[in-house]
Parts: sequence; C-alpha cells; structure tokens
Amino acid sequence: MATSQPIKVEAATKARLAELRIHPRETFNDVIERLVTMAVDDEPLSVEEEEELKTAEADVKAGNYRPLDDVLRDHGFL
Repeated sequence: MATSQPIKVEAATKARLAELRIHPRETFNDVIERLVTMAVDDEPLSVEEEEELKTAEADVKAGNYRPLDDVLRDHGFL
C-alpha cells in the first residue's frame, strides 16, 4: 500500500505541475513520477557517440558547418 508524504511546493510550481497533467484526474504523484522518469537517461551515450560529439563540436568551432537555412534552401524547403 502506498503511503503519502507531504512536500512543500510553491503555488507557482503546483500550477505548473497541474498544467502538465495528461488528464484532469491525474495525480501530482503521477506527474512527478513521469517527470522523474524522463529526467533519467536509461541509454547513456556510448564511447563512440561521445567521440563523434567531440568531433562535431570541434568542426563547429572550426567553422566547418553549413547553416540550416542553406541546407533547407538547397533541398527546396525555403
């Protein structure tokens, strides 16, 4: 059986939690549980992915990239 534990939450935070409800009867516990689950990355980056990100970051810092608008224009989206 679940137990309840009061927590102190500012009114503005409570209002924001209420806005995140999927349906009006969803409990604040359910909303908080969903947010906590979303915050935990259950698939951390692999070593290869971390290296690829470092390479991409170095490319951007060196100016080796094309602006998104240019790519979209080349493909007829703009």
